[in-house]
Amino acid sequence: MNGNLKVLYTASTAGHLRSFHVPYLEMLREKGCFVIAAAAGSGEGLPVDEYIRLPLQKSMSPLKNLPALFKLIRLMRKERFGLICTHTSLAAFFTRLALMPAGKKNCVCVNTVHGYLFDETTPFLKKTALLTAEKVTARVTDRVVVMNKADAQIALRHRLYRNDLAAIDGMGIDMPRFSPADAAEKTQIRRRYAIPEDAFVISCAAEFSKRKAQAQLIRAMALLPENVFLLLAGQGDTLDECRALSRSAGAEHRVRFLGFVKEVRDVFAASDAYVSASRSEGLPFSVMEAMLCGLPAVLSDVKGHSDLVLEKHTGILFPYGDIGAYAKAVRYLIDNPEARAEMGLIARHEAAAYSLERVKNKTFATITGERV
Repeated sequence: MNGNLKVLYTASTAGHLRSFHVPYLEMLREKGCFVIAAAAGSGEGLPVDEYIRLPLQKSMSPLKNLPALFKLIRLMRKERFGLICTHTSLAAFFTRLALMPAGKKNCVCVNTVHGYLFDETTPFLKKTALLTAEKVTARVTDRVVVMNKADAQIALRHRLYRNDLAAIDGMGIDMPRFSPADAAEKTQIRRRYAIPEDAFVISCAAEFSKRKAQAQLIRAMALLPENVFLLLAGQGDTLDECRALSRSAGAEHRVRFLGFVKEVRDVFAASDAYVSASRSEGLPFSVMEAMLCGLPAVLSDVKGHSDLVLEKHTGILFPYGDIGAYAKAVRYLIDNPEARAEMGLIARHEAAAYSLERVKNKTFATITGERV
């Protein structure tokens, strides 16, 4: 290990770094690296030597992100980074785009993919734009790290890296934080959320966005029994739209918008099952956390989800966009409590393989390109 190694570690938001990367930032510093993190938002509390606030906008357009791009170019010309670790599609693209005019020198660039935003079913124009962005920046990407089989196939098929393609089992879940709730705790938390004790509760914890498709979960409430309640934790661009949809769909009394939840285990403790209608995923933390809490999952059959769910063993997959099939899967769990309980037990066992303790060392070595 080179104790003088300078590392640039980027993501789209400081919140992403805070949620998923603190153990790895700490490990880099423990190994003597000088770590500079760069993202949108405040970096307060991050274990780094320096934090750069990037004015990133939610757009892959270079024109909208010129200030962030120029800031990254100046930073790379000023500092002699030996290692650049990029995370999330937006930050990964502009970090690598900045590296091209700044010059690679002796720098190793590793892009960890938290779910490509396209696949073979993505509309042609969108897929072409996103794939082109990856192909353009592949020439400065020494290693691509993926978290699911479909993304591995995409990276391999289109050669989105210079030297190496590697896989990890996610960033790791803090397993001690997540455990099944007993009956008393479940009752207490349900009272806090104003949910009847005899309700069947499904939950989803995710940023509100078109890709996460919470609107589909709300529309499906009309197809589910009146005793089914939906907990939606998170914030984001489509939150207001989803609130309005719950009112117009007549489901407002059965949908709880919880906003940002610091202790997401409380949401799972109140639930009987975890649900997601997402368009695509990497290897979703929230699903694994819910599984550790003993919840079966009803998930859209997309990359990331299909890597986690063993059909009828840990949950049920349904075709993306098919709310009828989704509602049928939820009703199956309602009508078959013994099968639901068995799925929850198996889900907890399977999710343990993704614990931080088990994956941390391999993930660290892989996302740093074993440079440190």
